[in-house]
Amino acid sequence: MTHPHETVHVALGDRSYRIEIGHGVLANSGAWVSPLLSRPRVAVVTDSTVGPLHLDSLSDGLAAEGIEMTHLTLPAGEATKCWRYLSETVEWLLEQKVERGDMVLAFGGGVIGDLVGFAAAILRRGVRFVQIPTSLLAQVDSSVGGKTAINSPHGKNLIGSFHQPSLVLADVAVLGTLTERDFLAGYGEVVKYGLLGDASFFEWLEINAPTLAAGDVAKRIEAVRWSCQMKADIVARDETEQGDRALLNLGHTFGHALEAATGYSNRLLHGEGVAIGCALAFEVSSRLGLCSQEDPSRVRAHLKAMGMKTDLNDIEGDLPDADGLLALMGQDKKVTQGTLNYIMARGIGEAFVTSDVDTYTVRRVLHEALT
Repeated sequence: MTHPHETVHVALGDRSYRIEIGHGVLANSGAWVSPLLSRPRVAVVTDSTVGPLHLDSLSDGLAAEGIEMTHLTLPAGEATKCWRYLSETVEWLLEQKVERGDMVLAFGGGVIGDLVGFAAAILRRGVRFVQIPTSLLAQVDSSVGGKTAINSPHGKNLIGSFHQPSLVLADVAVLGTLTERDFLAGYGEVVKYGLLGDASFFEWLEINAPTLAAGDVAKRIEAVRWSCQMKADIVARDETEQGDRALLNLGHTFGHALEAATGYSNRLLHGEGVAIGCALAFEVSSRLGLCSQEDPSRVRAHLKAMGMKTDLNDIEGDLPDADGLLALMGQDKKVTQGTLNYIMARGIGEAFVTSDVDTYTVRRVLHEALT
């Protein structure tokens, strides 16, 4: 059976690139990557989960076009996004004699994409790289738009750089090896796109997400395409987040605080934090009279129908109190001149950025969510 192939363009002038989305993209990776190379060799960085599952497929796809591949495998998990592994990656790339004209391939989920993109940004003051995202979360979000970073004990993604990839290859075939939990965590970022800017996409998801989660390839391709198109349009308008791009942080101010509270551990995956954060953002919006009371209920109902974490009580173990969570939110990158910017909503598909949010209301919503 032939599946659709979709191409999304990220329009950034001379740094524009394509996102190729389909089923079996890895098998054709050589054909996509080859035109970008000055010599037929690439350096691939992957992790201990993705490597054993998919590295051979990538290697075969590259070899079909005569491209030689060396690879480094890092430990899987959020804890890898740190100075130690950034340093290890950069030193390895230098050992491989990666030059400015060469290509580095980030082959993994969001952690690998963020870390390897940052390594590429600082190696020789910037070498080109290709994102080959292997998780749903990375395919719809972190691989697109050129944000690269590692984490600090002070918070997520606080050390990083804007460095756009030269190409993104999203093969939905590899999503078949994700655990249900990882797939649904990635789905948290998919829902976010409908909630922030396209009610028709959210409505499409309400109808189609169950079959998409069950493995419908065409619907997976369509969900990735729709998400990437929305992100590409926003990034083209506002690459370095001076305005509109902040909308992509819907759910993230709450989510990042929850991730920090759980020590970036397996207790809460990034996409789970985003989903809970979106529900909280709509709840606060409703309390402030920005959107109807039905909207947060509809958001939570959809997340619950998908079997996702929806409330603070869905997170195992203890959490800080409302003031503790507020303090963690204050550490976010989106703080300007000490003021926290929130992404609120006037309705499903209508998010906006504001600093004019009553902290008392936020504290009350958090307090009630914790009890």
